[in-house]
Amino acid sequence: MIVSLPAVAHDAWQEVKSIDVRAINKDVKPGKPTVDIGIYYAANFDEKFVEAVPLSGIMKEFMQAKKIYSKAGVQLNLLWVKSGELDPKYFSLQVSNLQASKPDDGYLNMYKEAVRQPNILSDHAQSAFETIIEPDENNNRTLYLIALQGVYMHYYDGDEKGRNWNSTLVRTGGLSFPSYMHGSTIPNRIRGVITLSRYDDKNHKIIAHELGHKLMNVSHEYKSVSPQHEIRMNGGLMVYGTGLEIPSGAEGRWHKERLHLSPYLYRADKNGNRVWNEDYKEEGFYYDSLYGDKVVQFEGQRKKR
Repeated sequence: MIVSLPAVAHDAWQEVKSIDVRAINKDVKPGKPTVDIGIYYAANFDEKFVEAVPLSGIMKEFMQAKKIYSKAGVQLNLLWVKSGELDPKYFSLQVSNLQASKPDDGYLNMYKEAVRQPNILSDHAQSAFETIIEPDENNNRTLYLIALQGVYMHYYDGDEKGRNWNSTLVRTGGLSFPSYMHGSTIPNRIRGVITLSRYDDKNHKIIAHELGHKLMNVSHEYKSVSPQHEIRMNGGLMVYGTGLEIPSGAEGRWHKERLHLSPYLYRADKNGNRVWNEDYKEEGFYYDSLYGDKVVQFEGQRKKR
């Protein structure tokens, strides 16, 4: 007897008919820098999660993100919004491979430390993303916003001397798996993944912020404030707060310039063909030569004696 295996999510999910993708993309024009984005929202999430993070809320955040990036000269092109049954074992993920994790020594800045010790996905997280994201020739150039009920990330906090460390597991509202932390450790087919587990009903900023991590390839930083795991202040899009600015120039840590160099951007020619930006020249870390001089040099966190 032949037993057929159940289809994985990307074989069975369908576009949400109530969402008019064409109307959402009415502002997208050929010849301008553009990013392709797909959205996934499982049909069988727990009821309380659906109440807390409704698909309608995600769409409001996406529309806000379109406005923010339009001001910076980049169009967000929605490919689809898909829904269907997802194996509940993938509703919640611990995305960090703890066996490959240790504290930074602090002699180098966090971007340079990441080259030596990049973040590595847990097997569970990789399996989930490969189940949801369908194979496509442009997988490595497309961003995928995936709603999940819980996404947990691990990192270490140390004291000023770098002697005592606390292991921290944080429940994320959004997580972008950026190249500045992962390099090439994420398979190309799923490197565009971004997870969403919270709805910002006040600022509608989470999607725009997470897109920034992926597209600008920077951490939480703003002007004179060097990157850290968490920064709360009134400032730009890439810190926690109400700010939405994508600054430019050396004073703005080259955020706008790095955005326009992103490998996820293309311009459509007169025939509708995508003419892509260059891909990363090395592994996609912050100082990848793709960015030329659009980088900032700064010290590590370890204090000199």
